[in-house]
Amino acid sequence: MAKTIISTANAPAAIGTYSQAVRAGNTVYLSGQIGLNPKSMELESGVPAQIHQVFRNLKAVAEAAGGTLDDMVKLNVFLTDLGNFAKVNEIMAQYFNEPYPARAAVGVASLPRGADVEADGVLVTDGH
Repeated sequence: MAKTIISTANAPAAIGTYSQAVRAGNTVYLSGQIGLNPKSMELESGVPAQIHQVFRNLKAVAEAAGGTLDDMVKLNVFLTDLGNFAKVNEIMAQYFNEPYPARAAVGVASLPRGADVEADGVLVTDGH
């Protein structure tokens, strides 16, 4: 099965040896997104702003792949402080509709660029 690299200027450029997303058949694997503003490549200030930017970045990559966040079947959220878990839930509800994707939330010691939150996911689309 061929793989297709997904890239968009509407999400931060990769800051390492990875692609924003990779399509294999109808499945799209989205790389982790932190709260970087794609225009300035600067981290948003504050946890709520970072969470919003993470979901905006994931949305942009999903759209570049021909899908939407409603096509997400699995979401992984990484937090440097699990005390922000309720805030993730609150903000996530503004970007996702029921039925929600399967999800994991993991506490981590640190994230790239000093971010407070990172998320990645898997979409299943109609293959376009």
